[in-house]
Amino acid sequence: MSEGVDTVGLDTPPRLEVDALLDDPGTRIIVCCGSGGVGKTTTAAALGVRAAGRGRKVVVLTIDPARRLAQSMGIDSLDNTPREVAGAGVAGGGRLHAMMLDMKRTFDEIVEAHADGERARAILANPFYQSLSAGFAGTQEYMAMEKLGQLSARDDWDLIIVDTPPSRSALDFLDAPKRLGSFLDGKFIRVLMAPAKVGGRAGMKFLNVGMSMMTGTLSKLMGASLLGDVQTFVAAMDTMFGGFRTRADATFRLLQAPGTAFLVVASPEPDALREAAYFVERLAAEKMPLAGLVLNRVHASGADQLSAERALAAAENLEEGGIVDQESGKAGERGAAEEAVPTPGPGSPSAEGGTAEVDRITAGLLRLHAERMQVIAREQRTRDRFTSLHPEVAVAEVAALPGDVHDLAGLRAIGERLAAGVPAGA
Repeated sequence: MSEGVDTVGLDTPPRLEVDALLDDPGTRIIVCCGSGGVGKTTTAAALGVRAAGRGRKVVVLTIDPARRLAQSMGIDSLDNTPREVAGAGVAGGGRLHAMMLDMKRTFDEIVEAHADGERARAILANPFYQSLSAGFAGTQEYMAMEKLGQLSARDDWDLIIVDTPPSRSALDFLDAPKRLGSFLDGKFIRVLMAPAKVGGRAGMKFLNVGMSMMTGTLSKLMGASLLGDVQTFVAAMDTMFGGFRTRADATFRLLQAPGTAFLVVASPEPDALREAAYFVERLAAEKMPLAGLVLNRVHASGADQLSAERALAAAENLEEGGIVDQESGKAGERGAAEEAVPTPGPGSPSAEGGTAEVDRITAGLLRLHAERMQVIAREQRTRDRFTSLHPEVAVAEVAALPGDVHDLAGLRAIGERLAAGVPAGA
């Protein structure tokens, strides 16, 4: 993915060329990852809209429970089935579909696809399975990987954009599928399956002699009813356990393939960029292709030639009356102007009062500008710390917006900012 990178200068990180990434037919999967609350969902949606507008057939998979994606795309609701977004593709036959991961439904689909009808019904009705599929640690991330594998196996789209789960840590997206796969194919499950695998009287003897102590202990820890549910679940799922790890490994290899591009999304805050740095290092360790960093909600100013210090000094002078020369210059001009203006009537503000009000407003604006410049400087220092550690990572900066994005027009505007790579006013 190095072709779309333009190096600006020695002290400036390479610029992430988003359009080159989206236009490359070799790019089949884009994974937007990062810590929670940094704008992954908006970024994924904006990339999908822009790619569709440039002729790609795109599906966006989101795992964000806030459902902002559906609102901004004009879809009443998203579910586990890709739904076409009307009006998103406007050039070269581009189309956009969007869907929201339903982890329980995805788990159910796996069961239905890999077990016969009677066994599938037994599994779906099992209380332990219902708990596992609805909220077991790592299930959401594992099912996101499963759904990605399902989508990539179809020929309906030439680009899949994944909005990763809003996990406590961005690394959970890579770690959790392995953890769940290890659990489902691990020693604990194998021990619970052992009596059923031995079978007959030998199985009963094994259970009574070799398992009695462990079963008694587990019954105390889990409760006899839960242990029974687990053993029933394990017996029904026996033929499927190996497939979980096989599919997780296959999807993991898909994420390492040249057609995949990871975009790490962050805001210019220390915690978010620290998490981004961890993710960049982890992707490198796992040999996964990193396209670059999307730095969201960056502040900029069209008047950055006026420093915060000068703005504050000017505000103080205005508030103290130090800028206006009362003896000459503007004071004389003001006096001449007052002679040409009728005397204010009762209740009208005096010339001095009007000038004081203007000075007060101007001082307030100068202080607001100083605050903005201080924020910009702080964000720049934070970004520079990241780029000093990872100077090879291409960066696209997106300006902070005054409000949330609620429609396709807003997503297109975000896409334009992504493609520009620098915040408006910079």
